[in-house]
Amino acid sequence: MKLDRARELVQVQLQFTSGYNRNAVRMILAEVQKLHGQGAVDQLIRELDLQQKFGLAPGSDFSRAGR
Repeated sequence: MKLDRARELVQVQLQFTSGYNRNAVRMILAEVQKLHGQGAVDQLIRELDLQQKFGLAPGSDFSRAGR
């Protein structure tokens, strides 16, 4: 998954605020982490303010999301 596509998918999830959407974002970030590394994940978290909106902090490991 390209970073632009991941950004689009996260932005769709941000339109909603349920726990299901938080989990969907975590799964997207897990895929980004696997393909692009932790730096890309941290960049998306900061850029999209995911710490404020879903409590997802830079440096978090999402490799086990969805398992």
